[in-house]
Amino acid sequence: MTTLSGPGSIRALGRKIIGAALLAVLASFAAPTEGGAIGPDFLKSRGLGTAPPGAQRLCSTYSWACARGSSNGAVTQGQMKVVRAVNTQINRSTRAIEDSQQYGEAERWAIPTSRGGDCEDYALAKKRALISKGIDPQRLLIATVLDRRRRPHAVLVVRTEKGDMVLDNVTNSIRNWRDTRYFFLRMQDPSSPSRWVNVIAGG
Repeated sequence: MTTLSGPGSIRALGRKIIGAALLAVLASFAAPTEGGAIGPDFLKSRGLGTAPPGAQRLCSTYSWACARGSSNGAVTQGQMKVVRAVNTQINRSTRAIEDSQQYGEAERWAIPTSRGGDCEDYALAKKRALISKGIDPQRLLIATVLDRRRRPHAVLVVRTEKGDMVLDNVTNSIRNWRDTRYFFLRMQDPSSPSRWVNVIAGG
């Protein structure tokens, strides 16, 4: 037990407490997130969640959409050239059409058809294309968000060396998740993409 023998001892103890608190705060910023990602530029899992209704059969329909990667490395800045090219190509070549128009149902996650697709269909097409070009599938995570008008939306998150970058069908620009001004609800689990995790974070 520590004994206090005067003002000097009290001040010393106070410095120790403040120092410990500062270390705890710094440790919380440096704590690793999934897949070796560190810091606020990466989305952090807040526990297991349920798959979106349209994605309940995603893994059985498209096994590659839920595949584990073969390495622990994030997408490099060199590979981002491929990511940018795929994002732009699919945005330009795919027509936007709602599931209700195409399938007669509210929600169906599928690869775009010749008629086009909606937001999650764009994300799936980009994920498939990037996997075919050698990008680790475990670094390609579909996420559901609320857009700037707080409407439901889906995007593809690419886990890079410098943060989680967002591929979106409404823009060819690729931004860090914090710069999208979207509110992230859930995404595929970086450690096992067949599962989903809650994110609950605003950009």
